[in-house]
Amino acid sequence: MRKTIVAGNWKMNASKESVNSLIKGILSGMSDVSSDVIVCAPFPYLSQVESLIINSDLMLGAQNLNVNLKGAFTGEVSADMIKDFGAQHVIVGHSERRSLYGETSTVVAEKTKAAIDAGLTPLLCVGESLEERESGRTEAVVAEQLNAVISLLGIDAFDGIIIAYEPVWAIGTGLTASPEQAQSVHLFIRKLLADSSERVAQKTPILYGGSMNAGNAADLISCADIDGGLIGGAALKADDFLQICKAG
Repeated sequence: MRKTIVAGNWKMNASKESVNSLIKGILSGMSDVSSDVIVCAPFPYLSQVESLIINSDLMLGAQNLNVNLKGAFTGEVSADMIKDFGAQHVIVGHSERRSLYGETSTVVAEKTKAAIDAGLTPLLCVGESLEERESGRTEAVVAEQLNAVISLLGIDAFDGIIIAYEPVWAIGTGLTASPEQAQSVHLFIRKLLADSSERVAQKTPILYGGSMNAGNAADLISCADIDGGLIGGAALKADDFLQICKAG
């Protein structure tokens, strides 16, 4: 039985004051949360969040990483740096990284490897644009993104990977895939993994990442192959985030 996982992606939103308020608000409602809960903070706030969540069940993640261990890469952050702040997770391949910064599936696979090599759990994002969905290419796009990781790392690497399906057309737009639409893609992902290993397919958590909120979380998470959510805007409001965490 896969455990429900809820991960909050704050994106480029935070201040020292807001981080204090948000984390304290989340911690105040964690006593009756059974899901695994991760907060993915911007790099400058990793240390602050680390200190706030000590001795709690909250887990810390980052939002991106560089494939290199160290060196002359001004402005970049390595997996070891992220781990040094107590983070256990890192988002890789978010649609914004792919679309705004040109990260190819090959680059995302290399980042996934860098995370795993450092002992971090990648939250590997896959998903299609509205144009790709409307042209019937959803499964082909998602398969290409996943197969790049499988080709580089092998199927057994997914023992240490969390997948997040994020229909790009439903991120920050207020649009949400229906539970049936989301479940269909999640099932496709699981079947793709099962082509290489049924054991890995049944074990791998697959989160939904397209405008999940307090109002729709329970219906989405109740689907057989949806194991939680990667939450954007709603992760910035403690009450909303906690409602989602409790939906599992």
